[in-house]
Amino acid sequence: HLIKIYLHWFSITCCSVESQCPIQLIPRRAVVRYGDDVSADCKTSVPHKGMGWEASEGAVPMTRDSLITWRVSNLIEWDIQPFCFINHEEQCQVELPVTIYKTPDSVSISIVDHSGPMIEGKQYELQCDVHDVAPVQDLTVKWYKGQTLLNQTTFTDASKTPVNETTRLLIRPDRADDGAQYRCEAVLELGAEGPQPPPKETSDPLNITVYSRTSPKIQTNKYVLPIVLCSSFPDASKITFCNSWSPLTGTSLDSHPLNLYSVVGNPRPDISWRHKASSVNSSMPLTKFDSGQYEIIASNDHGDFNCSINITVECKCESSSGH
Repeated sequence: HLIKIYLHWFSITCCSVESQCPIQLIPRRAVVRYGDDVSADCKTSVPHKGMGWEASEGAVPMTRDSLITWRVSNLIEWDIQPFCFINHEEQCQVELPVTIYKTPDSVSISIVDHSGPMIEGKQYELQCDVHDVAPVQDLTVKWYKGQTLLNQTTFTDASKTPVNETTRLLIRPDRADDGAQYRCEAVLELGAEGPQPPPKETSDPLNITVYSRTSPKIQTNKYVLPIVLCSSFPDASKITFCNSWSPLTGTSLDSHPLNLYSVVGNPRPDISWRHKASSVNSSMPLTKFDSGQYEIIASNDHGDFNCSINITVECKCESSSGH
């Protein structure tokens, strides 16, 4: 009696709906691309009075066979719900879940309400548009910078038919991101029964240009001394004193090391000079009468750098002849 009770309990609790109805579907779930062919078998091992497939497409009339196939070529009915039935001791049926998928017509990436170069430290929003994809509940949108995965978004919409979806990503680029490449990727995660690897569509890359504030340095023979740049709202009253310079007569201000090698920024900063509160033509050769305190100014659209330099113009030595 205990064995009979256990077997009765086992048959009720362990068995699936499909096994309670004495038919088996192969596969248990169908995944098919929109417009492709699809088929599934329904079989039984018990005597019966008839079995068949009910479906809006590909229905199979009741037959005494033990194996019948539901088949549709060019499946385009998004909400199709085929089921196999059997007349055994009583009639029962098992539905075949069908997932029809469609890869996106296009995937594109853009910057929201902005065009042109970005400014370092400022926040921007990227947008990924996925057009005409199904089913959206199996869609994952992934964001990449280069080969690095930044973020991903999934969806809960139960719609079976194609939809358009938009996702956004906030970024705050710095100067190291100048030339960085962003992209978004739409992936359909359709499970073990779906195609492997999962189908995906990727946007064209979005290359960004990042403008940074001017960032000069003083070059010396032995080391590099960084000069702290004023903020993006420069205080003109703050003057940093750079190393003194002793060029020979005939040298121009354009030859100053800071002017030539050490001023960086995006866009490239403009360099100008002032002496005694007046602008100076930096290409003119210096004479011994031009010694004094000068101000070098490096500026671009995002900031200025002012540096005060003491310049002593030295005469070129001439060799003397005679004894």
